[in-house]
Amino acid sequence: MFFTPLALTLGLTFGGGALHAQEPALHTQDPAPQAQAKPQDPNDQQPEAKEPPTPEHTGIRALFANLGEDVKKLPSMQNLYLAGIGGGLAAVAHPVDRRFNARLQSHYDGVNTAFAPGKYLGNTPEQVALSLGTYAYGRLFGAPKVAHLGMDLLQAQILTEILVEPLKFVTHRERPDGSNHQSFPSGHAAVTFAAATVIERHLGWRKSLLGYTIASYVAMSRLHDNRHYLSDVIFGAAVGSIAGRTVVHHAADYWSFAPVGVPGGGVAVLVTRTR
Repeated sequence: MFFTPLALTLGLTFGGGALHAQEPALHTQDPAPQAQAKPQDPNDQQPEAKEPPTPEHTGIRALFANLGEDVKKLPSMQNLYLAGIGGGLAAVAHPVDRRFNARLQSHYDGVNTAFAPGKYLGNTPEQVALSLGTYAYGRLFGAPKVAHLGMDLLQAQILTEILVEPLKFVTHRERPDGSNHQSFPSGHAAVTFAAATVIERHLGWRKSLLGYTIASYVAMSRLHDNRHYLSDVIFGAAVGSIAGRTVVHHAADYWSFAPVGVPGGGVAVLVTRTR
């Protein structure tokens, strides 16, 4: 970095008055007296330093503007790969959907009690409330990063609903319990995987393990409660992951997916991670 001393020398020479200091010593005239500093009026008060404001992307006004940008970012190759992986796995699971659900149903009270909280943890109002709570905590206690996390969680929930609800009405698949025709994909799996993905993108995959564990538990509870098929929760998880990755434009750990050819025929999915 030999440019640094040169830059400092030029800065001192041309910007700091060093040229006058380098004049020859034969100069006989006394230099002009320096202007004395004006005494400071005690009544003149310096403005108090203010804390830096919370970034604009954590403001309520930015919510819908950010959502518009997120919708524009949906058509990407990474999201296409995720949709393809989720759709492929859902297609593989489809033939065994009914048999898989039949094996998971239990008449034991202990098992039923263990899975009971799943329908609440994965419910959209509860997820939105948790997101708003995270955002409010960050704003009230001056933690912009926490507020940013809460805002991205909220945006992920909204984007997930934008993706899931039209799919439910288009596919019109009947639920396993016959209650309605909004089985595919699972909204509970989608919103919880969206939240887990946002956490992973903000804090890294190690700190998101709990979030992904909860999301997997919610997905299993939907199968146990006979509200969804295996293919429903698989594709729901893919939709949630797409929403979570789309709303977060940075990542502590970045995962990418790409199909690669296999010698002799076939396709494999290459998963890479960068920091």
